[in-house]
Amino acid sequence: MENTEIAVIGGGPAGMCAAIAAAEQGSRVTLFDRGKEYGGQLVKQTHRFFGSEKEYAGTRGINISDIFLNKVKENKLIERKKDTTVLSIYHDGVITYEDRNSYGRITAERTIIATGASEKMLPFENNDIPGVYGAGAVQTLMNQYGVVPGDKVLMIGAGNIGLIVSYQLIQAGVKVEAIIDAAPEIGGFLVHASKIRRLGVPIITSTSIKKAIGKNYVEGAVIGSLDENWKFIPGTEKELDVDTICLSVGLSPLVELLNNTKCKMKYSALLGGFVPLKDKNLETTAKGYYVAGDVSGVEEASSAMLEGTIAGLSAADSLGYGKKIENIKQEYIKGLEDLRAGPMGEKIRLGLKQLEG
Repeated sequence: MENTEIAVIGGGPAGMCAAIAAAEQGSRVTLFDRGKEYGGQLVKQTHRFFGSEKEYAGTRGINISDIFLNKVKENKLIERKKDTTVLSIYHDGVITYEDRNSYGRITAERTIIATGASEKMLPFENNDIPGVYGAGAVQTLMNQYGVVPGDKVLMIGAGNIGLIVSYQLIQAGVKVEAIIDAAPEIGGFLVHASKIRRLGVPIITSTSIKKAIGKNYVEGAVIGSLDENWKFIPGTEKELDVDTICLSVGLSPLVELLNNTKCKMKYSALLGGFVPLKDKNLETTAKGYYVAGDVSGVEEASSAMLEGTIAGLSAADSLGYGKKIENIKQEYIKGLEDLRAGPMGEKIRLGLKQLEG
């Protein structure tokens, strides 16, 4: 059976930062990811990041992924297992995985789970016909494979992802007929919303989808206005001529592997669903298991990078590696607090407060 000091499950921004931080302190790390290449959501994010210089503000996500990937490849203490699916974590700490067509087992002294999140679905009539996509799937099609999903798109969700993907669709020559959102206000950054509106795309709040029109594929959509109780207002229905419906209605943390560790979980709608309880070192209530990124609460990629670094430093520190790790770690903890400050971070702060109660 194989053995490693720190297993990092998930090779997105959180996982790569965790692996890099731990290995730089001298720990032997094994980095797992089921994708063909590391990067997670970064590999399809062509937009420039906000935030501070430390979180690569002004750099496109695809380029940030390359920066981290080069660091991973350069560090000889990081064993790479991509195109590999972690299957389970057993009570004795054995991690099982499928590496292409072979089955493997490995033990780790510490494990960092950075499995990210999955897209949420929305219930409406005909939501299972071809032409209904998640926003992440649309990004994958366009930005990784150069395939547009359709010609005329209805975007559901005016958060940052919905606004950014809408802009990317327009850049690809696709017409975005409208962006609708059930909430009474736009959830994403107004700079993104303003850019979309300048291009002539209406953003309609307090509105949702009732039905996808079509039998074998999307041929239209019926939307309607919502009242203050989130109920459709009769007589407000409107039919749109679209061939694609794109859903950007939130993410759910992928916590299945965390359930194997028996760590304590708590539900927080503000953080995306069930998330693990964790301390300041990002260690869960299951000793030796750490979390980072969307699996511990859905946020932006910049937060995932910082959490990954904190988790990697914490895991290495617990094994006795490195010097002055605590001082370094406190800098990243402060950076994370700064990132969550202000009105845009209020939801995350409230969600984290819920976990304390």
